[in-house]
Amino acid sequence: MPGIHRLMSRARRITRKLLPVGLGLLGLTVAAYVAAWRVPLPARLFAPASVVMEYRDGTPAHVFLAPDERWRIPTQLERVDPDYVQALLALEDKRFFHHPGVDPLAVLRAATRNLATGRRVSGASTLTMQLVRVLEPRPRTFTSKVIESFRAMQLEVRLSKQEVLAAYLQFVPYGRNVEGVEAAALAYFGHTAANLSPAEIATLLAVPQNPNRRFPTAQNTARLKSARDGVARRLLDVEALPRGPEAARVSAETVLREVRDTPVPTDLKPFPREAPHVAVWLRTQRPANARLHTTLDAGTQRMVERLMRDAAVGLAPRGIYNGTAVVVDRQQAEVLALVGNFDFFDQKHGGQIIGFATPRSPGSALKPLLYAMGIDLGMVGPEQLVADVPTAYGGYAPRNFDGRFQGLVRLEYALSQSLNMPFVRLLERVGVERFLGALQAAGVTSLVQEPGYYGLSAAVGGIELTPLELAGVYVALAGDGRAPPLRLLLDEKAAAPVEVLSPGAAWLTRQALSLRDRPDFPARRRLTGMPARVHWKTGTSFGHRDAWAAGSGPRHTAVVWLGNFNHRPSVHLVGADAAGPVLFDILEGVGPRGLNLPDESVNPPDDLAVVEVCAYSGHLPTDACVQRKHVYARRSAVPTARCPYHQHVEVDVATGLSVGPMCRTGRKTEPRVYVTWPATIRRWLEEQHRRLPEPPAAAPGCEPGGARAAPSIVSPAPGHVAVLIPGVPASQQEVPLEAEASHERALTWFVDGALLGTARADERVWWTPSVGSHEILVTDDRGLSAKRTLEVRMRP
Repeated sequence: MPGIHRLMSRARRITRKLLPVGLGLLGLTVAAYVAAWRVPLPARLFAPASVVMEYRDGTPAHVFLAPDERWRIPTQLERVDPDYVQALLALEDKRFFHHPGVDPLAVLRAATRNLATGRRVSGASTLTMQLVRVLEPRPRTFTSKVIESFRAMQLEVRLSKQEVLAAYLQFVPYGRNVEGVEAAALAYFGHTAANLSPAEIATLLAVPQNPNRRFPTAQNTARLKSARDGVARRLLDVEALPRGPEAARVSAETVLREVRDTPVPTDLKPFPREAPHVAVWLRTQRPANARLHTTLDAGTQRMVERLMRDAAVGLAPRGIYNGTAVVVDRQQAEVLALVGNFDFFDQKHGGQIIGFATPRSPGSALKPLLYAMGIDLGMVGPEQLVADVPTAYGGYAPRNFDGRFQGLVRLEYALSQSLNMPFVRLLERVGVERFLGALQAAGVTSLVQEPGYYGLSAAVGGIELTPLELAGVYVALAGDGRAPPLRLLLDEKAAAPVEVLSPGAAWLTRQALSLRDRPDFPARRRLTGMPARVHWKTGTSFGHRDAWAAGSGPRHTAVVWLGNFNHRPSVHLVGADAAGPVLFDILEGVGPRGLNLPDESVNPPDDLAVVEVCAYSGHLPTDACVQRKHVYARRSAVPTARCPYHQHVEVDVATGLSVGPMCRTGRKTEPRVYVTWPATIRRWLEEQHRRLPEPPAAAPGCEPGGARAAPSIVSPAPGHVAVLIPGVPASQQEVPLEAEASHERALTWFVDGALLGTARADERVWWTPSVGSHEILVTDDRGLSAKRTLEVRMRP
């Protein structure tokens, strides 16, 4: 028993002595842990990295210098070759995943060896400590070692092992201003660190051990090769260098021989600087993204850039110095190629302006959308006749590209020939705001939001949008009328498409845009052929400042814009002649080739129905329409207007004059069919000194048969405001008064109740305006009439 008491007494004395030590160690541990969270991490750990734009396959397309003038690419552990990571840990820190930032076993081993030799022959730095040394360089002293140890443990407390390793891989020095394994792989070998050969792994491990003496230069070649081969030998000794798949592993000596036979890099390869306009634009659009993983396809991008460079050679002598192109996979709504300008470094001609995001006037390139909207609203059909005659809307008087008018033409023909007046009239019926709403639904955001800012000129280029936005419109036309937002970054979730048009209206529009007997069909393609199944439209802005071509093939939509960013015009800036050939080259280049592509015109969408129409006018037929044909129309929006051109007239066989129901007695009569044209067309023909055959005049004492419609005022247009120019006599600013009525009628015009004059329906009456609100009334010889209010103002 005395022995037990003595042991317990001794234990109590030892406990009393060790307790303060234990408590002190516990306190130090708690204090260190608190300090690890309270002391800020090294500031350089959060230094912005180089922004990298990648192609869709992950290869770098463009790398920017980091703000601190270093090449340092953001590193993700899963994107680095695992063989390199394995070799790194085997060489530098075998117990990396087991120590808390400082490796006690390594410290003990190093101390033993250094004491045994009497000098420092071995270090005990872990990868975490090496990272601290890179982030916060200090003199190599004992105090610095203590601070580095604390910082290393702090990093291990605050970050995961994977995060610490990724940070090391991002900041490890490779000489001069190259940091990180990703940047080094690009600079040394011209590719990423995702797949490295044994020689490349050994090189990337050798350089950081002495970056200044092993950095790839001609002077360092021997030192770098010796260090690399030595690293490879050490890695092979510990089975840490890849030797091929398990089933076909080669010997260590074979790998070492291959490494030794591989030349070491002697200089740096330039970092990728492709697609500079896209890279600069995206970096501005997504300032928080250090890695921009785009949808761009490297092959498509380079091909389109080459085609644009080739085109620039021939365009410069014609005074055209800027151009942009967009290519979209229309099925996925992913942008495959973006060319912002001919030459990024052409400072004389604004080479760094990002053309695909710069709004410009599209000319006639938006007419297909308006055409499809008219079909969707049941206002028009492709076969219907529309008027192409001069009409003035106050000071706005649209003209066709060649300055000529064609009278009555089919709407499909008007689109293929890019006539202006039919689409200005159609926009008047559709409504400017509704048209702008469809553009916004298709992804156009460049429009001025002020209500009433745009007028009827929007149909022919009186608005501005970017080539990228126009591509979105044509993607909707090329598909089923649904407009999916275009994607340029694969990391961003695809948004749901917006239904802009019906599938049937989009299909009918594509049929019109596929016609090849058109002014904008490239002359060269008549000899060289045309890419398969293409529908397209060209556009030329007012004053020859913009030339456009937009269209789609079986899988792709492309847009080409040519012009000058200083708005300098050129007579050669014509969509058909300048932009059209480039568009066709691009669509042929992206393919597809050698495929038996189905003809989409064979199977129209389900929302179309076959409708019988008058073969002459395209309207629903009347009894007077003898010749008829079948066309496609929207099942739920078939235009309901009957043919206004054919009419039955009861004719006295003997005289050929028309007779009414009250004067047929005693006459031999027969019904005949005549074609009558609208008064606007007859009026235009009169001014051209041309006349159309007209139905016979009424026999003496007879009124023509059939019910009459009231006249309708054509000019001034509804809601029109006439603006007078100060200093110009009002007699020189007369307003034309025009009405639509049957050819045989005389129309009488009144302004504010005062008689102005009487004229035939196909004649124009002129009125001298005065400031104020005026009521205009027109009446025919039966008392049928129409009214319109016209506001006249003086220009400020």
